[in-house]
Amino acid sequence: MAEVHVIGQIMGATGFSESSLFCKWGIHTGAAWKLLSGIREGQTQVDTPQVGDMAYWSHPIDLHFATKGLQGWPRLHLQVWSQDSFGRCQLAGYGFCHVPSSPGTHQLDCPTWRPLGSWREQLARAFVGGGPQLLHGDAIYSGADRYRLHTAAGGTVHLELGLLLRHFDRYGVEC
Repeated sequence: MAEVHVIGQIMGATGFSESSLFCKWGIHTGAAWKLLSGIREGQTQVDTPQVGDMAYWSHPIDLHFATKGLQGWPRLHLQVWSQDSFGRCQLAGYGFCHVPSSPGTHQLDCPTWRPLGSWREQLARAFVGGGPQLLHGDAIYSGADRYRLHTAAGGTVHLELGLLLRHFDRYGVEC
């Protein structure tokens, strides 16, 4: 079986209007992929950047996959949340990006978005907090449902990923 080793980190985020940010992340693959080592999802710590500064997380990612085919290449899904002074959390943005398919070190910028909801939900979000969230997480990366949503742009999550590919040449894939 061909193998993919993903080593890197979620560096942080910029462009969010909220402060005290943290990120929940997960990786999704197709049925032909098997996770050999590492964890499939995680969460960073909370960072409170100065106004206009980057929220730094430097959260490690270390995953090792085996695969029988290229279909269902890994994609990283992200949820950025903000925490207020009372410890309440509200969604700041959803985002996803495909893990690069070429070996080496890659700098990725993942734009995020959040659902707007009705004008009442927007007003409640401004004064009380909370706001609309997706019922099904797969809408983050499935285009059919996502394009029907009314959304607002969030900030950008910055990642640094290194890829090692092994035995792909045995299956006729040039790296």
